[in-house]
Amino acid sequence: MRLLNSNNPLRLSRRAFLKGSGLAAAGLGASCTSLAPAARPPNIVVIFLDDAGYADFHPFGAPAYETPNVRRLAAEGCRFVNLHVPQAICSASRGALLTGCYPERTGLVGAHGPRARGMDPRWPTVAQVLKPRGYATAVFGKWHIGDQPDTRPPARGFDESCGLMYSNDMWRHHPQSRAFDNFPLQYWENGAVAIDDLSAAQMNTLTQRYTERAVDFIRRKRHQPFFLYVPHSMPHVPLAVSDRFRGASGAGLYGDVMMEIDASVGAIMRALDETGVADNTLVVFTSDNGPWHVYGNHAGRTPFREAKGTGFDGGTRSPCLMRFPGRIPAGGVNDAMLGTIDLLPTFARLAGAALPATPLDGHDVWDLITGRPGAVNPHDYYAFTTGKAFEGLFSGDGRWKLHLPHGYRTLAAAGRDGKPGTYRQERIGLSLFDMAADPHETVNVIDRHPEVAARLRAFAERHRQTFFSPPAASKPAGR
Repeated sequence: MRLLNSNNPLRLSRRAFLKGSGLAAAGLGASCTSLAPAARPPNIVVIFLDDAGYADFHPFGAPAYETPNVRRLAAEGCRFVNLHVPQAICSASRGALLTGCYPERTGLVGAHGPRARGMDPRWPTVAQVLKPRGYATAVFGKWHIGDQPDTRPPARGFDESCGLMYSNDMWRHHPQSRAFDNFPLQYWENGAVAIDDLSAAQMNTLTQRYTERAVDFIRRKRHQPFFLYVPHSMPHVPLAVSDRFRGASGAGLYGDVMMEIDASVGAIMRALDETGVADNTLVVFTSDNGPWHVYGNHAGRTPFREAKGTGFDGGTRSPCLMRFPGRIPAGGVNDAMLGTIDLLPTFARLAGAALPATPLDGHDVWDLITGRPGAVNPHDYYAFTTGKAFEGLFSGDGRWKLHLPHGYRTLAAAGRDGKPGTYRQERIGLSLFDMAADPHETVNVIDRHPEVAARLRAFAERHRQTFFSPPAASKPAGR
């Protein structure tokens, strides 16, 4: 793991802010050691985008539009360039972040549709883990891990909520599928339907709505520790943007959407600053998976192989920024291998909260996040799947990546202006990639490193026997 100081010239000076001082969730077990005594546990804010490409924001890439608030977050925090989701599909990725478990453990794979039960409630969420420590909890955005009374946000530890229960393309205006003709796109607030059938004009206000609720929550809950989860519906298609940002980027609708998301980041950061809680708040900014590149100019960009719905890095590697003044070195670049399954146990450590009594796949990686000298990733490996198919794994340090033989979809022709293009099916055989030398997964080096391949194959067999006995059949990726 390397922690590099980028000496970012955009780093802003910030004034010192005051620190404040701040039931029990089912399924919680042994307590987790807190980082250090404090007046109150830290606030935690997670901004989770939908289908954003790794290179969609400065300083990860150089898009034609500006993202000054994400730049500021990078300057005041740290850029993590090797964070992965375990499955590059909407519901599976969200479930993994919120529970610290692989999708194959919880059974939440792919992307569920309207009215689906989603994830079994026996798997506690981050909100349920933090509430016994006195946290106020909120989710404003796309939920997509359950659309039944016992799997929607109020039943999963969230005091406040608003947004969609599933993807915004699961509506009657879908350009290809008639599967959703009988399901209105509902907008929920605190466990009740607020808008029964979202119109296109109302969809344009989604990012604005989520942001306003997030800012209001920060202002009202500044006197107690809080967990704020903002899983944006954008830039998942169909793209939607408010009037204020329409045409603002000069780079098309996708650029407009990304500029509005950047402004949302800025509004949340300002609220933290103005309420005096920024210095006691961890902010995490990342995406659920890579871009849905079949949508062409309505999709983001990644420098890595393939995209959403695959086990290649273009699908699983997400841009990530974390800011925690005085705890995470500012202006740096950290290339440690991390997984979104590690966030729950890491948050629990920071909060001094009890870990779930149910099994976890993630580990506390705070020492890696802060660049502690000598810190070692606690994982033997990180597995990746697509749908119900186990496709391979990384070594715990991220140096090596083993693909088991599997099929995958690749872009045949890109769509345009909201209409999808087409895929073709390809297949990869047993392959080993040296991700340090070849992050684009182009050269199979399995014959050069048989001992590495043997070690990873042993881990793969262990994982298969734990979760895939008998082995699951490969199925097409969901949305």
